[in-house]
Amino acid sequence: MAIKSSAFPYRRGSNTSEKDFFDIPDEPILSVAKRQLRHVRTWVVVLVLFLLIKWMRRTPLPPLPLPHIHYDEVDWSRFAYTQYATSETYLCNCVMVFEALHRLGSRADRLLFYPKEWDLVIEDDTDRISQLLVLAKEQYNVQMVPVTIEGIMAESAGGGESSQSSWDTSTAKLYAFGVVQYDRVIHLDSDMMLLQPMDELFFLPPTTIAMPRAYWLLPETQTLSSLLAVIEPSYREFTYLKEAVKPAIFGQINITNSRYDMEILNSRYGDNALVLPHRQYGLISGEFRTKNHRRFLGTEHEQWNPDKVLAEAKFVHFSDWPLPKPWVMWPQEQLAALQPACNQNPGTPQESDCRDREVWKELYDQFRRKRKDVCKLLSFPAPI
Repeated sequence: MAIKSSAFPYRRGSNTSEKDFFDIPDEPILSVAKRQLRHVRTWVVVLVLFLLIKWMRRTPLPPLPLPHIHYDEVDWSRFAYTQYATSETYLCNCVMVFEALHRLGSRADRLLFYPKEWDLVIEDDTDRISQLLVLAKEQYNVQMVPVTIEGIMAESAGGGESSQSSWDTSTAKLYAFGVVQYDRVIHLDSDMMLLQPMDELFFLPPTTIAMPRAYWLLPETQTLSSLLAVIEPSYREFTYLKEAVKPAIFGQINITNSRYDMEILNSRYGDNALVLPHRQYGLISGEFRTKNHRRFLGTEHEQWNPDKVLAEAKFVHFSDWPLPKPWVMWPQEQLAALQPACNQNPGTPQESDCRDREVWKELYDQFRRKRKDVCKLLSFPAPI
C-alpha cells in the first residue's frame, strides 16, 4: 500500500522548513521564565492561604484590645493588680504573675501583700524570700505592702508547706478591699498562668465585686469562685470583711473543708456580684481531664475544642486534684492514671486523638519552665 507523502511532511526535499519542525517560540527566554514563574507564584499563594486557614481554625487569634477604651488616655494610677504571699513557694508564684503582667504590657499598679515579718534585706544567696521581694520590686515595679497575716502556719520540717497553711491564710486577699487609694483593683490567685492581657476588667460597670462562677460546681450550686475578683476598694467593706474573718481565726468554724475567702465573699456578695464569664476568666486545668464539658460550655450542642478554649481564656488556674500543683513533680504512677485520656483506643499502643492530653501537659511544662526562669537562684552581694 502506498503511503501518502503528506504523512511525512518533513522528509528530505519537502518544501516545509525544518526550522518550523522544532517550533521554537519567537520570544525571549526571559519572557518564558516570567510566565512560568507566575504559575509557580499562584500555587505558592494558594498553598500559603490553605495553611493559614488551617492554622486559624486550629488556634484562633486572641481578641484585640477593646476599641471603646482609650488606653493611652487612662489614668492608670487609679487601678492596680494585687497578690498575696505567705510562703516562699507562693511568693515565687506571685512574681510569675507580676512578670506576666509586665510582659503583657499592663500599665496598672502592682501590689503585693506579704507577712510583716519578712524584709527586703538580702542576708546571703540562700535568703530566697528577700531575693524574690527585691526582684518583684526592682524588676517588675511591685509596691510592697507588709501586713499581718492571720492564721499563718509554720512549714513542715521537710521544707514543704503544711497542707492547711494555704487554706488558713487565704483571707489575706481581702486586704485588696482596703487599698482605698484605687478606684478598682484586680486580685488574682497566684497558682495560675496568665495567657492574655485583662486590663479591660478595670472598666466594668460599677459594682462592689465581680467574680466568675465556680462552673465545675454547676448546676448544684451557683457559687462564685474567688480565683479572680475585680474589687472596688471600700473602707466600709474592708471593715466588715475583717470582722467576718475573726470566727475562722478563733476556730469557731470548721476549717477542714472550707476556703474562708470563698465562703465569706459568697456570703456577702453571692446575690449581688457581677458575674464574669468563666470561659474567659475562670478556666481550670482540670477541664482538659474531663470528657463531659457540659458545665464549662453551658450547652450540649457545642463541640469541645481544647485549642479554641485555650485561645479564649485569659488565664488557666491549676486545679487537678488529687494531682499536686505544677511546682511539685507528678508521681509517675499517679500521672499515668489521671492524665487526660485519648479519644480513640485510650491506654493502648494505638491510642490517638490525644489533643486534650497534649494541651494539658504543655500548660504544666510552660508553667515549670517559666517558674525556673523567673524564680531562678539570684546572686546578690552581702550587705556591708
